[in-house]
Amino acid sequence: MTATNTNEIGDLNLTYLLLAQRLVREDVAVAMFRLGISRELADLLGGLSLQQIVKLSASSLVLCRFRFDDHPILSALTQDGKNVQLQQAHTAILLAGQQVALTH
Repeated sequence: MTATNTNEIGDLNLTYLLLAQRLVREDVAVAMFRLGISRELADLLGGLSLQQIVKLSASSLVLCRFRFDDHPILSALTQDGKNVQLQQAHTAILLAGQQVALTH
């Protein structure tokens, strides 16, 4: 892996962690749903200091989890539909049915 790739992953991690923390601090329940995380992980993210976030983001591993691993979800997100609100609601229902990521 090149230094550029590592830097890009670090940038992605930092952006994700800052966004996740902001969502958690604004509304824990909404953040848990949108990010697909447990209450324990939400509490942990909400309590991280900026120094901890920067250190954690320097990992060469992508820390966020994309939830496109399921055909119905990807299909719902990519369908051309006339009723965008209905499509978004359908996608939200599919995402809500997924298991929440555990902290352990």
